[in-house]
Amino acid sequence: MVEENCTAVTEFILLGLSDAPELRVFLFLVFLLIYGVTVLANLAMTALIQASSQLHTPMYFFLSHLSFVDFCYSSTIVPKMLTDILNKDKTISFLGCMVQFYLFCTCVVTEVFLLAVMAYDRFVAICSPLLYMVIMCQKLCVELVSGCYLCASVCSLIHLCLVFKIPSYRSNVINHFFCDLPPLLSLACDDVTMNEMLLFIVATFNESITIVVILTSYLFILITILRMHSAEGRRKAFSTCASHLTAIVVFHGTILSIYCWPSSRNNDDIGKVSTVFYTVVIPMLNPLIYSLRNKEVKEAFRKLMGSRIRL
Repeated sequence: MVEENCTAVTEFILLGLSDAPELRVFLFLVFLLIYGVTVLANLAMTALIQASSQLHTPMYFFLSHLSFVDFCYSSTIVPKMLTDILNKDKTISFLGCMVQFYLFCTCVVTEVFLLAVMAYDRFVAICSPLLYMVIMCQKLCVELVSGCYLCASVCSLIHLCLVFKIPSYRSNVINHFFCDLPPLLSLACDDVTMNEMLLFIVATFNESITIVVILTSYLFILITILRMHSAEGRRKAFSTCASHLTAIVVFHGTILSIYCWPSSRNNDDIGKVSTVFYTVVIPMLNPLIYSLRNKEVKEAFRKLMGSRIRL
């Protein structure tokens, strides 16, 4: 057996999505466009919800935080990725790598919980419309959102502390476009079974809890919708849930494929492509899905623009 050259590292090298020189400009322009749309759409959605009084409801309160989280974790990943696409120097300091991972992990786990909270919000709105504003009071909404951020921060901190305990790595070259945990653990010289088990357990627990909340909420929503006598009422209820369900299916599908099925992490290229969807594409799609399919958002935007023009 050849003895591995294990050393402590002070920086990592991110290989990125592709090392083909002919694709650099194309990839840069594509991801720059996606990131530009992501920033503008999410910040515009957050600002519109804050500025429009008709959107000061629990549903849009949660949506504003979803947009904020999408903006944050996209901004944690994409700017560095854009720089690495054009530059030959793809290094990132050890501390910078840890900070990027912590912020990314916190934002993603927060979104996982936020989507479950939004499903519960839709359940109350459709199944108990007369008590909606009583149940989903401002205090409860703030507590639910705060709980999402707190749980995500704790989960990320646990993973981060275990990574800091890894004394040496066989290489400092990460076959990824950002500092994600699975490719980082694959470089460790020491036994990282505990890290991998904890990643699997925490990810599976978070996914299981949130999916149970989502499925239970939508089961009761479906029963309530089927009992409605008005076809227009059923259409409106389905339309209200369609955007949220679309975001859930795409987001949770990629999370499950990467973190909850260990065998799927063996193929680095498939893992990178899957990760692109929820780190780059989904943060752009979420505000577009919710705005383009939502009459209240469109109406609030028209009113806001109309008042600005009159001024």
